[in-house]
Amino acid sequence: MGRVSGKVAIVTGAARGLGAADARLLAKEGASVILTDISPGVMETAAGIEGAIGVVQDVSSPEGWAEVIALAETRFGRLDVLVNNAGIVDFTTIEESTLENFRRVYAISAEGTFLGCQAAIPLMRKSGGGSIINMSSVAALNAYPIVCSYAAAKGAVRSMSRNIAVYCQEQGYNIRVNAILPGIIASDMTAAAAEEVKRRGLEVPAADPAKAPKVGQPEDIANLVLYLASDESRMVNAAELVIDDAVTAK
Repeated sequence: MGRVSGKVAIVTGAARGLGAADARLLAKEGASVILTDISPGVMETAAGIEGAIGVVQDVSSPEGWAEVIALAETRFGRLDVLVNNAGIVDFTTIEESTLENFRRVYAISAEGTFLGCQAAIPLMRKSGGGSIINMSSVAALNAYPIVCSYAAAKGAVRSMSRNIAVYCQEQGYNIRVNAILPGIIASDMTAAAAEEVKRRGLEVPAADPAKAPKVGQPEDIANLVLYLASDESRMVNAAELVIDDAVTAK
């Protein structure tokens, strides 16, 4: 208990799934947590976490980010942890996708992460430093044609994380930036992916829980988020941490 006591954290996409699990564990370990999501359901999730605050936010909006960061500063006076978890998936190949769909996926997963990092850095600097944790995906490593737009967005998150980490280090900001690349984790998104794979009659072991060596739980990601948020990981920076039970290693 208390591994992040005194820290203030923002977790996006926190109405359910991975984001909700991240927020619950950070709060359990002593952090003051602001949960955000475009879904109003985030208010109910936050209400179930002692001391947490829920905010309805569109992560693709710069104005929305300004409001969330201002809330953190007004309410807590600091910001130590940002978990850019919000994202959506579009089950289309390069030939099936439309530019509109591509831009929608990219705006939330990639641009939302960009805006979050950009908005959080000034307050983290004032707070003496911090940890930014960006949620990428194994789709940024291996080719999964039915999620072309999603893979592109998560690839951008992966590359952006390294870039921002080095920038912050060069500027002496004491802000670490790392990317997590989950594989099969039990969630609504994973269930939808499995159904789409089955519907199309495709062979995509890494996207099919029935063929994956092991299906992870949201808590498996939350445990890594907690570690990266804590001072235990003070030497971990610009890392890409894959959690997929070795699926992408084969």
